[in-house]
Amino acid sequence: NLSYMRCMLEEAKARKVAFRREDFVKCGDDITFFKGVEEWFDRINTYALQKGIRLSHYIISSGLEEIALGSKIAKNFKQIYASSYMYDEYGAAVWPARVVNYTDKTQYLFRINKGCLDPLDKSVNSPMAIEDRPVPFSHMIYFGDGDTDVPCMSMIKRLGGYCISVFQPYNKKAKSRAERLFEEGRVNIFAPADYSAGKKIDRYVKNVVNKIASDAKLTNF
Repeated sequence: NLSYMRCMLEEAKARKVAFRREDFVKCGDDITFFKGVEEWFDRINTYALQKGIRLSHYIISSGLEEIALGSKIAKNFKQIYASSYMYDEYGAAVWPARVVNYTDKTQYLFRINKGCLDPLDKSVNSPMAIEDRPVPFSHMIYFGDGDTDVPCMSMIKRLGGYCISVFQPYNKKAKSRAERLFEEGRVNIFAPADYSAGKKIDRYVKNVVNKIASDAKLTNF
């Protein structure tokens, strides 16, 4: 990740292309989403609230934070954790400031789990009783599409959470990779990246929400 971020700086300099924070953010406007994504958040949030559950959404990505922040769906996320640059006084990128790789991703799961959302908050390493953690791992649903998600998937599933390996529809290679993660026991299900109402992802997540709501009722019976 450090290498690609460095190469982007060098290539932009060689081509005399603007490489400012605002340019990255504008790139977010060009993101094309999978079917159903833009309607997903309102629909699934409403469904969960009907079951007495308040959902929070997060991005943990090896991609660039600035591009994610510029996307149409950025407003739906409570926090976005991704790689980013440091900038000079003119807003130009000068060097990678934060890099999110395979194992770094798990750090942010613990931040969510403990409620220490600020990336600079060092209290994430302090002891905290399981019952005091605001977002139990068993209440997390993790969506991933590649090998960089494997450590998070393995951890979430082992700790009682739910993992979905998504793949680009009609892409046989992507489907094969997602199926392999399922066969290896890394994820609970694999599904084409279609977030429309009634599709596999929609049905599965609603069933997970139902289970979490039922478990809570039994615990408090």
